[in-house]
Amino acid sequence: MAYLFTSESVSEGHPDKVADQISDALIDNFLAFDVDSKVACETLVTTGQVVLAGEVRSKTYLDVQQIARDTINKIGYTKGEYMFDGNSCGVLSAIHEQSDEINQGVDRGSKELQGAGDQGMMFGYATNETENFMPLALDLSHRILTELAELRRENKDITYLRPDSKSQVTIEYSDDNIPQRIDAIVVSTQHDEFDEDEAMLTKIRRDIIEILIPRVVAKLPEATQALFNNDITYHINPTGKFVIGGPHGDTGLTGRKIIVDTYGGKGAHGGGAFSGKDPSKVDRSAAYATRHIAKNLVAAGVANEVLVQVSYAIGVVEPMGIFIDTYGTCPFNMTDGEIAQKVSEIFDMRPFAIEERLKLRSPMYSETAAYGHMGRKNETVSKTFSQPNGESITLDVELFTWEKLDYVDKVKEAFEI
Repeated sequence: MAYLFTSESVSEGHPDKVADQISDALIDNFLAFDVDSKVACETLVTTGQVVLAGEVRSKTYLDVQQIARDTINKIGYTKGEYMFDGNSCGVLSAIHEQSDEINQGVDRGSKELQGAGDQGMMFGYATNETENFMPLALDLSHRILTELAELRRENKDITYLRPDSKSQVTIEYSDDNIPQRIDAIVVSTQHDEFDEDEAMLTKIRRDIIEILIPRVVAKLPEATQALFNNDITYHINPTGKFVIGGPHGDTGLTGRKIIVDTYGGKGAHGGGAFSGKDPSKVDRSAAYATRHIAKNLVAAGVANEVLVQVSYAIGVVEPMGIFIDTYGTCPFNMTDGEIAQKVSEIFDMRPFAIEERLKLRSPMYSETAAYGHMGRKNETVSKTFSQPNGESITLDVELFTWEKLDYVDKVKEAFEI
């Protein structure tokens, strides 16, 4: 019997994502001037206020208040009527130095012996149902909001948009797990005041269905375009008026959108958030590494769908173990345990080896903090960072290195594919 599966996304203006972006902007700035920085920072945003807290061990000094303001303005919170804007909000910093007791388990005489920054398990997932090896419902949810943000910044076809928004996509699958059609789409977007509420709802609904969705569909592969039809159930701003939003409407915290950040409910999640953590924290680095493994396994033809788990003990160099689940989609006679053994031989999962393989000591993290950490485009960009003393540095930074298919040939050789 056919079944439905749903995933959601939230925009860069969602309060939790505002917090994530501020935390990751701090990470990038610390790493830009001191690649060995150890950072774990949390952000809280609410009406007219930002609170920064956490632990840092770094040789550099930053104006963290200005970094927070610049991030907020870049997102689009630039007007006093939003009750939260980068130029006027208060910014309180309670960041202090990292504990020596934590640091002693991570830093060793040799970098190769670097211990895990914490205990826990991390998961990576990949599926061949999309070109970027991501679950389709989540991929579409992200695309809807990135296109909505483009429309907001263009301020031409739709001129009333504010930064906060959410999306959700429900897909009907066949018994053999093949997407059949889009069943429902939910879009809630913050907007300016309208003179009449009923006219507002009618216009927003029409603009989302007739302007936004066609722009999204036009950028999709033909096979995915075919899943859209005239029978889709749309819920556009289903609660009605949505003028009060962002951190004024809801308090935001770093790390509260971990399913949006990963696979939209597919696969599994170890529970650890990413944003605000430097790569010595395996919550982040090992989650990226397991995504890299899963994607290369699927691309190489080891399975149509793969879940990879790795686990660590704090301060211990080697992982506790690697687990593989191919959901019965491996086309040749090999157990998941045998696949896991080969994976452990191909991929070095020691924390420092992950950092080196994926270049995780680069200031690459601001771009991850909205619209998902996985399934994104691997590219190199130029980024400039400034210190309070006027010193600035411009770096070429490779983004989303865990999305590279650079191990496909090694996997094929190991599995004799």
